[in-house]
Amino acid sequence: MKQKKSASILKKFLIFNLTVFSVLGLFTIIYLEAIQPTLVKERSDNHKIVINNTKDNLERLNIEYTKEGIRDFLLSTRFLFQSLDRVQFYDLSGNLIGDTNILDLDQSVFTGSDIIFEENLGSETITPEIEERLEEEQKDEIGDIIRNKYNDEIMTLTNDEKNNFFVSTLSKIKFQNNDIGYVVVSEQANDITTAVKERKAFIVRTMIAVMIVILIFSLFLNKYILKPIGLLVKYSDGIKKKSNQTIDINKVFVRDDEIGKLTQSIDEMTKELQQRTNRAETFSNDLAHEIRNPLASLKSASELLDKTTEKSEGEKLLKIINHDVERIERLMTDYTQMLKDEASLSREKMSKINLVEIINSVVEDFNQDLINQNKKIEIVVKNKIKSKSGHFIFGISNRLEQVIANLLDNSISFSQNNQKIEISIEETSSNLLLSVKDEGPGFAETSPQKIFKRFYSNRPKSFGKHSGLGLNIVKNIIQLHKGTIAASNRLNTKGAQVEVLLPKLS
Repeated sequence: MKQKKSASILKKFLIFNLTVFSVLGLFTIIYLEAIQPTLVKERSDNHKIVINNTKDNLERLNIEYTKEGIRDFLLSTRFLFQSLDRVQFYDLSGNLIGDTNILDLDQSVFTGSDIIFEENLGSETITPEIEERLEEEQKDEIGDIIRNKYNDEIMTLTNDEKNNFFVSTLSKIKFQNNDIGYVVVSEQANDITTAVKERKAFIVRTMIAVMIVILIFSLFLNKYILKPIGLLVKYSDGIKKKSNQTIDINKVFVRDDEIGKLTQSIDEMTKELQQRTNRAETFSNDLAHEIRNPLASLKSASELLDKTTEKSEGEKLLKIINHDVERIERLMTDYTQMLKDEASLSREKMSKINLVEIINSVVEDFNQDLINQNKKIEIVVKNKIKSKSGHFIFGISNRLEQVIANLLDNSISFSQNNQKIEISIEETSSNLLLSVKDEGPGFAETSPQKIFKRFYSNRPKSFGKHSGLGLNIVKNIIQLHKGTIAASNRLNTKGAQVEVLLPKLS
C-alpha cells in the first residue's frame, strides 16, 4: 500500500491561517452588517422619547388635532424638537396636517433638509406655495406607508437622499384611547454612515496588515526554519539509506540559534555513530586476528598431544592448551564487557565530582589487595593541588575509578617487589594533570602511544590474564570526558609513566 504523502509544515501553517482568516472574515462581515442597524436602533430609541413627550404634551395641552391646532402646537413647543431635522403629523388617512419644514422658525431651532416656506403666524390663511407643498407632502412616501403598511407598531425608516442619510420613526397618536393620527420624527444621521465607513476601513486595513504579517512570517518560517529542517531530513535520510549524494549542511552550522545547535547535535551524533560502527568493524577484525593466534597454537598442541608418548611432554602441551583456552576466554569476556561499557557510557550522566577523593579511594583498595596477595609494591599519592576548589571536574565517577584502576593494574603487572608506583595530581590554568609512574622496565616501543591500541601485544608473562583491551578502554573514557592521555618512559630513571589531562570545573 502506497504511503500517503503528508503536507509540509508551511502548507499546514498556511491552511490553518487561511481557515482562521476565513472565520474571522465571516464574523467581520456579520459584524459590519450589524453596525448600521444597531446605530439606527439607538437613534430611533431617542426618537421614541421625543414622540412620547410629544404625545404627553398634546394630551396635557388638549391640542385639537387639526392643521391649525398642530401648527400652534409646533410654534409653542419648539424646544421639544431642537435636535431634530423634521417632525410631521398625519391624520388617520395618511394626509399631512403639520410639518416643521413649512414653519417660519429660527434656523438654529430647526435645521430643515428642505426649503423653508414663509407663513403669517397670526393669520389662518395659507399661501399658494404652502398649499402646493402640502399637497405634495400628502402624496409622500410616509403617507403611503401609513395607508398600506403600518400595523400599529412603531416603525423605523431609513432613507438616503442627496448623499444624506435620514432616520425616521413613525408612531400612532392616541387621545383618550382613540386613534387620532400619526407622528413622524426625522433626523439627518450622516454620522452613522461615517461611523460605519470608518469601522469598515479600519477592519479592512487591519485585515490587510494581518495578511502582510502572515505572509512575512510564512516567508521567514520557510527560509529560516523549514528549509534547514528539510535539509536535515534529507541529510539524515541520506545517511540511513547510505546514499552517495553529498548534502552540504555547513551553512546551517554558522547559525547560533536552536536550528544551528540542532544541526550541530545531529552532525556530532552521526559522526559518533559512524565512529562506533567503524570501531565495531575494526574491533571485530582485530578480535578475529587476536583469536587466530591462540587457536593455531591450540590446534598444534592438540595434534602433538595425540602423537606424544612421554608424560612430561604431554603435561607441557596440556599447559599450552590450557593457556590458550584461558586467553581466548579472556578475550571474549573482555570483548563483551567492552561492548557493554561503550553502550552504557552513552547513557550515563556526568556530574561534579572530586577527582582526589576518587584517586584516594581506588589506591586504598589496591594497597589492601597487595597486602592480601603478599606483594611488596607500594602505591603513593602526591596531591600537589593547594586549593580544594581545584579538585573538581565534570565527569562520571565510576568510569574514572575504572581508569585509575586499569592504569594501576597495568603498572602492577610490570612491577616487582620492593618497587613503588606513584600517582600525582596537579592543576594548570584550565586542567587537572594526573600522572601514574612505575619503576618497571618501561616501554620498548619507540612510540609508547601504541599501548592504547586494542590487543596491545607487549604484555607480561601472565598475558593470559590480560586481553590488551584495558588501556584502550581507558583512552575511550578519557576522550568521553574531553581529556587526553599520553604514555612515555620516565626521564633519568627506569620506568614508565602515563599522563591524563582532564578539564577542571571552573
